[in-house]
Amino acid sequence: MSESKYVVETRDLHKYYYLKGEVVKALRGINLQIKYGEYISILGPSGSGKTTLFNMIGGLDTPTKGQVLLDGRDISSLTPSQMAWVRCHKIGYIFQTFNLIPILTALDNVALPMIFAGIPKEKREEKAKNLLERVGLGDRIHHRPTELSGGQQQRVAIARALANDPAIILADEPTGNLDLNTGLKIVHLLKDLNIEKGVTVITATHDLKMIDVSDRIVWIRDGVIERLEEKLGIEISEEELEI
Repeated sequence: MSESKYVVETRDLHKYYYLKGEVVKALRGINLQIKYGEYISILGPSGSGKTTLFNMIGGLDTPTKGQVLLDGRDISSLTPSQMAWVRCHKIGYIFQTFNLIPILTALDNVALPMIFAGIPKEKREEKAKNLLERVGLGDRIHHRPTELSGGQQQRVAIARALANDPAIILADEPTGNLDLNTGLKIVHLLKDLNIEKGVTVITATHDLKMIDVSDRIVWIRDGVIERLEEKLGIEISEEELEI
C-alpha cells in the first residue's frame, strides 16, 4: 500500500441501516486520523456507533458514504482477494466473546491464522508457542477453550491476533466479559504489546480503565465524534462514568 502519515484515516464516514422502512444513521460524518503506533480508545454509550466504526475500520462492513483509508489507500477500492490479504496480514482482531474454536487447543487456535498466511507447520507452531508464552500461557498451550478461564481465553485471542504480525490490533470490548482485576491485566497486556511491537491498538469499549493506557480517547455519541482528547487533561462527567 502507498505511504501515508496515518495508519488509519476516515473521511466523512457515514453508515446507515434500513430497518422496517426507517433509516438508522449509525455514523454521521466521522473524520478521524490515527497515527502509526498509537493506542486509541473509542468510548461512548451503547448505540453510539463505536462498534460500527470499529467494523468500518476493520473492513468487516462497508460505508454508506465516505472513505476508510489504511496506509493511505481506500479499502473500498480493494478486490475481495486484496481485502482478504489485508485482514490476514494487516489487522489482528480481538472480540469480546473471544471467538475461539472449541475443538482446537490454545496452540492450534493461535496457529490457525498462520495457516491462511501459508506459514509452514513447524514454524507456525513454534511462533504460536512463543506468543502464548508472551501472554502468560506457556503452561496452557494444549488446553482447549473450555479448560481455560475467561481471562485465559482472552489472552489466547490476543496471541492469535498477533499471529501474522499485524500493524493494527482492533479490539472490540476486550474486557467486557471479564472481572475487574482480569480486565485490568488485559488492558496492560495490550499496552505492553503496543509499546514492545509498535503495533497500533484501536479499542471500542465501555471500559474507563482504557483511559490510563490510551494515547488519545475518541468520544462518540449519536454517530458523531463528540470530542477527541489526549490522555492528559481528560475530564469525565457523571453521565460518562455510567456508560
